Amino acid sequence: MRTHVRLEVVAYELMRRPFVVRSLTVVIAAAAIASSCGSNGPVADTSPDVTNSTTSSVASDTATVTSPTAATAVTTVVEPTTVPAPSSVPQPIVEPLTWTACPGSKKIKCARLQVPYDYEDPEAGSFSLAVRMRPADKSPAVGPLFVNRGGPGAESASMASEAEFYFSKQLLDRFDIVAFDPRGTGDTEPHVDCVDEIDPYFTADITFDSPEERQSLIDDAQAFNDLCAEKSGEILPYISTVASARDIDTLRRSLGYDTISYFGFSYGSELGATWAKFFPTTVRAAVFDGASDPNASYLQAGLDQAAGFERELNSFFDDCASRTTCPAHNNGNPAALFDEMMRRVERDPLFVNDKRTLVTSTVAYTAVVDAMYSSALWPTLAEAIADATKKPIADGTGLLALYDDYYQRGPSGTYDNLLEAFIAISCLDDNGDETVDDIEVQIPKFEAIAPRLGRFFAIGYNCALWPVKSKPKQQMTNIGSGPIVVVGTTGDAATPLESSRKMAAALTDGRLIIATEDQHTGYGTSDCVTNRVDSYLVDLEIPDKESTCT
Repeated sequence: MRTHVRLEVVAYELMRRPFVVRSLTVVIAAAAIASSCGSNGPVADTSPDVTNSTTSSVASDTATVTSPTAATAVTTVVEPTTVPAPSSVPQPIVEPLTWTACPGSKKIKCARLQVPYDYEDPEAGSFSLAVRMRPADKSPAVGPLFVNRGGPGAESASMASEAEFYFSKQLLDRFDIVAFDPRGTGDTEPHVDCVDEIDPYFTADITFDSPEERQSLIDDAQAFNDLCAEKSGEILPYISTVASARDIDTLRRSLGYDTISYFGFSYGSELGATWAKFFPTTVRAAVFDGASDPNASYLQAGLDQAAGFERELNSFFDDCASRTTCPAHNNGNPAALFDEMMRRVERDPLFVNDKRTLVTSTVAYTAVVDAMYSSALWPTLAEAIADATKKPIADGTGLLALYDDYYQRGPSGTYDNLLEAFIAISCLDDNGDETVDDIEVQIPKFEAIAPRLGRFFAIGYNCALWPVKSKPKQQMTNIGSGPIVVVGTTGDAATPLESSRKMAAALTDGRLIIATEDQHTGYGTSDCVTNRVDSYLVDLEIPDKESTCT
């Protein structure tokens, strides 16, 4: 799988604005119930009764990991096994969570949930998941609403503390918002930790025209992977989406609920669909916003995203061309100015300061992709393009700022572990390209479907060189046992509308709400979308099979 195929899901999943005014960004795109139980009531600590629709195998959380040492690479082999369907998998005994007040907050509660590395081998080790809960504002609560903001790799426990930025007042009134950092991410321990600085590993020129430049890209990917194996090799085989889906059920059991509600943004939709596939009788209600096609091959998923981002880039050009006030207007031809910028940075990367990377073509592509997550960033991109093509002195500051936004670089120059966990989870889930050559054979397909951005989505060697063998992809059909709502957006580059439509089709009873917006994910973009989703979650009012909000 290519490094960039789904990082867009990460790069824009953290909301930037208060609810309804603000759009998902990380995007890339939940804390538990209070001491009193919601309307579902407490149940015995038993595993769910999974229906026959879930009798397919679940990939075991085991694999092969190669860990380098100072002298040589030592390969530790963990034998793969086939995990039975959850109906026959022994569930670990769980204890009720112990809630304490989160630091700096009287309302938000914190807890830790212990889950095994490998559900088939509980003695292999365990993760301590960070869990937070925001109790419902009114009583009685409907129950818990588990939430995830995407990734893969994005921490999500903060969604409880920042629930006002994600959800409507109606949902905050009626649900206990339950948020947790999935295994390997955020404040969960242990978590993936590879590097402290991103620049040395993800800025080499992807428009390589010599064997030396190509090898530089390969070397950067290998160096990053080696550090991941060295520092986090023990947990890399155990952080698959399937494993995290089983953690959702373990958390449900620890809260003592028969059924729970779920709201996942972006990759959170994939995680939620996996949970609903294997634990359908535990689903009270579920919303998947900005959902990808759950059965697309990794090649097809990459092609779909390349096409989606290219389409949004063309929409950006059309918008800029229509306004003489657009900084990149260029006498009505912003596309030509963009092409000039890309030739400029490829030929002579831009210097910003002596502490940061040069603005290479890869940095510029990353900046452009970042801005395609939401039309709210188009003015910023237009200024960056104009600055980068100034004569006689071009300025790459704007492009570098968008690049930093994509990778979530903090004001102090630090990063969380989102990118590292993203790559680790994606590569473990990936059952696609096996070699660097396999990837490069596909470049013409990407450039044909996305002439300007295709190469950015085609090139990415981390998963081809990843030290852990990937797991077989699960066939996702007949997901859930009742109505599940999918939200798709007409101008979503990261998870194009057609992909969300395919997610709805893969559900046992999918209901698609279409938001007419140029951004990734649609909840909160209009009263129409919000009211339909809220009515479903709160009152189980089932929307039409497909409906559009304009």
